[in-house]
Amino acid sequence: MKRALTLLIIGFWSTIIVYAQEIAKSESWSGGITVGTRELNIGFVIKTQPDGKQSCTMDVPDQGAKEIPVELLKNDFDSLNISIPALRASFKGHKVSSEIIEGTFTQNGMSLTLNLKPGGFELKRPQTPVGPFVYTTEEVVFRNDAEGAELSGTLTYPVNYETYKRKSVPVVLMVSGSGDQNRDEEVFGHKPFLVIADFLARNGIASLRYDDRGVGKSKGPTKGTTTENNLADAEAGIYYLRSLNKFGKVGVLGHSEGGTIAFMMGANRSVDFLISFAGGAADGIEVIVGQNEAAMLQQGVPQELINDYASALRIVYKDRINGKEIDDKSKYIEDLCNDKGFTLPNNFKSNLAKCITYGGNWLTWFLGYDPADAIRKIKCPVMALNGTLDLQVLSKDNLPVIKENLPKNKKSLIKEYDGLNHLFQHCTPANALNYGAIEETISEDVLTDMINWINLIK
Repeated sequence: MKRALTLLIIGFWSTIIVYAQEIAKSESWSGGITVGTRELNIGFVIKTQPDGKQSCTMDVPDQGAKEIPVELLKNDFDSLNISIPALRASFKGHKVSSEIIEGTFTQNGMSLTLNLKPGGFELKRPQTPVGPFVYTTEEVVFRNDAEGAELSGTLTYPVNYETYKRKSVPVVLMVSGSGDQNRDEEVFGHKPFLVIADFLARNGIASLRYDDRGVGKSKGPTKGTTTENNLADAEAGIYYLRSLNKFGKVGVLGHSEGGTIAFMMGANRSVDFLISFAGGAADGIEVIVGQNEAAMLQQGVPQELINDYASALRIVYKDRINGKEIDDKSKYIEDLCNDKGFTLPNNFKSNLAKCITYGGNWLTWFLGYDPADAIRKIKCPVMALNGTLDLQVLSKDNLPVIKENLPKNKKSLIKEYDGLNHLFQHCTPANALNYGAIEETISEDVLTDMINWINLIK
């Protein structure tokens, strides 16, 4: 559920730099700040054009943000001062030497030490496959004609596919989490779907991964889309795979919102098996409230305050899905807190006010959806996985729903992995959300268990 993830710095930004005929000189500085228990890397890239004019951009690799436009206020032998209007932030630093700038990063009234050294960041992603590959891939297109969507993706055949009997090779359709995702489900420099596709291909299993509509090479209407629209696109992918008559069993692997969609597809009897990687199984309100509770607890917010905020948030979301008309958001929140006796700081009230409309149609639909009914209708084998340190789809809230409602099937597997986060990376509680700072893309244990399970049910 990447839409609901709130970090220190929000937004993915890009800027277009027009170069003169001569190449601009580039100067990079980078360092880290400590936010609670988390480390966050920040870098600045200063470009000097041949005419002497300077420009600057900011990178936050741990959050997948690159080339955030900033205002270079001062850059001389003594000081480096930068304003970041988009983030309501700034940096002021003193050049101690050519090797260090001692400074302060300020955002929303909070000041943090940020000391910079020359050089940029190089993200280490050792699991990302690098060619040449020992298997075949094919660029394909399939359509959801009912909604005017054209989905572009990569069909990956397993190693030595030509030696297999067609009906012996299973194929997996990958469905990404919420937000605008490319076919690799790329986030913070990680490409989990590419890693999974590579692992499947090397172990005799085909796969299809695709760009969400409006992303990459895929086309189609995006305004007002909900999980139901994403389900329709995924169903079109399954229909396409079956139409090829190249494979045996056809399954779906969904991550986060994609896992919820996988449950829906199982209920529709459109797949032969399904794999849910941290799929939401609790009702939408509880999934999102759980995210907020976990994030606040990690940040050291007092439990009493967490309880009041969570209770208020549930009421806001219930009013939202019931279509309550709210003209004055601030007054609505004040009246709610007074009526229920919630004691909340102004910044918490302000955030509650944003929750009245934040996320648009997608979130409104998601909040009102309860996957339990779909899970009760599933007849095919299910592999449902969660990590104990997942702070976006909490294992303790979602796995029990699956266990309680999923019909008995000897081939089904429900498993909780200790010490893994929402991306199934090994981590500590302190860095459970810091996906970009973790080199591992996905646990090898999870990948191996997935292969063993597919081989068991194929």
